[in-house]
Amino acid sequence: MAAVEEHEKLPNPPRISDATLRDSAHMAGVEFGPKDAAAIARLLVRTGVELVEVGMVSGPDSKDAPLVEAVHETVGPERGMTLVVVRDRRQVGRALDEAERLGVRHVMYSIPTSEQHAELKLGSPSAKFLTTLARSAITQAKERGFHVTFSGEDGARTPAERLVPYVTAGFEAGADRFRLAETVAYLSPWQMEKVVGELTAIDGSEIEIHSHNMLGMAVANSLAAVRAGARWISATVGGIGERGGNAPLAELLTSLRIVHGDTRFDLTHLTELSRLALTGAGLGEAFQSGPTTEHAFAYELPGQLTHPEAYETLPAELVGNSRELRVRTRLTPALTRWALADSGIDVDAEAFTGWLIERQESSGAPLLDRDAVRKAAIDYQAA
Repeated sequence: MAAVEEHEKLPNPPRISDATLRDSAHMAGVEFGPKDAAAIARLLVRTGVELVEVGMVSGPDSKDAPLVEAVHETVGPERGMTLVVVRDRRQVGRALDEAERLGVRHVMYSIPTSEQHAELKLGSPSAKFLTTLARSAITQAKERGFHVTFSGEDGARTPAERLVPYVTAGFEAGADRFRLAETVAYLSPWQMEKVVGELTAIDGSEIEIHSHNMLGMAVANSLAAVRAGARWISATVGGIGERGGNAPLAELLTSLRIVHGDTRFDLTHLTELSRLALTGAGLGEAFQSGPTTEHAFAYELPGQLTHPEAYETLPAELVGNSRELRVRTRLTPALTRWALADSGIDVDAEAFTGWLIERQESSGAPLLDRDAVRKAAIDYQAA
């Protein structure tokens, strides 16, 4: 068996921003309340996430004001970032008034850069108009003392000859960071590396990647962006977000740990975060991939339970999860012995397993975990 290669250390490990409490606003039927927002923000900061993106402001009396205020109260306004919609100069001024009222210190401008999105949202595909609008919005915010991230909404589909001059103009106007939004999942990791490389070559640039996961490559694309010099990655808990969702935070942080040996983050909060966010989003127990689901460390083969190191990239405990038995009718005496270990329940494993298989088959094969097997053993003793 070949030796495991050493981690590829990143010369500039990325900083993480989380958009769960903002991108979820675009996800059909999802509405977080202030209590959920506060709990999610608290756990994000404990994990090591640097910025919690919360809410969206387009003018006065923002519907997201309670979420913004809850996050500020919980983790402080310096750890928050709020999206400000950009459509024209007067609208931006009103939106910044609202951001100031809410105590926002860091704004992230949503500005469509592709011809398709600019035509749809700004009423003009003109690159000149786009650049003029961005310069104006950035100047207004910097004059008020905001930290400014400006975006390239649908930036992944924006040709370099249109995108690079726009990004250059934004930094010349005083912006602090540029976010490349893969609004429509579009790029492969090797394409992403090329696109971001063209942006990090701009003098004084600080680049963030915000990938969507429709093609299942949001984490890979985020890591590719970092290889090309991006300094920030935007993610969401559980990958929550519109359409195919976003780069899922747990998969991103565990990839940084396993692939790049990055131990800066406290991963033990990730499972609680994922379950809290899924519940708050009304998604219940909807399936998700990655290391924080109930499925991630659940097995029905005895060897996987007794020798998990042979099957796991990282231990369940590292992300605050736990190893579990999940089985319907493919029971074996070895599985029931594992489930009953240290329970104080004494039954003949062979006989009990046969009895339980028959009961499962006659009752529609409901899902069994360790606790359900133990309860069944007590029923067996009483039978």
